[in-house]
Amino acid sequence: MNLTISGHHLEVTPALREYVLTKLDRVTRHFDQVVDVNVLLTVEKLKEKERRQKAEVTLHTKGKDIFVEQANEDMYAAIDQLMDKLDRQVVRHKDKLQSHHHESGKRLDVDTH
Repeated sequence: MNLTISGHHLEVTPALREYVLTKLDRVTRHFDQVVDVNVLLTVEKLKEKERRQKAEVTLHTKGKDIFVEQANEDMYAAIDQLMDKLDRQVVRHKDKLQSHHHESGKRLDVDTH
């Protein structure tokens, strides 16, 4: 699996990189067909003192790309929420793949009898 973590208006510190890796590990444990992952961490200045931390991820699997983004005042909270969303989508994608295989297997059983 290829992993790219980049920052926009933000330096990706070793601590931030490690945090993303730890959270991503949970997602990739559910689904092993991940080809590559691109994570972009952004700090947007909206008004004078107001900043929005945004995290987005594009996960490439065999047959599907999953894109998720999440914003929060705190980067770590944004990453947490992002990984929760991503995890749900990956599990949903995996369930679709598995249920599809089950149906085709049942159809084959019916045809052979």
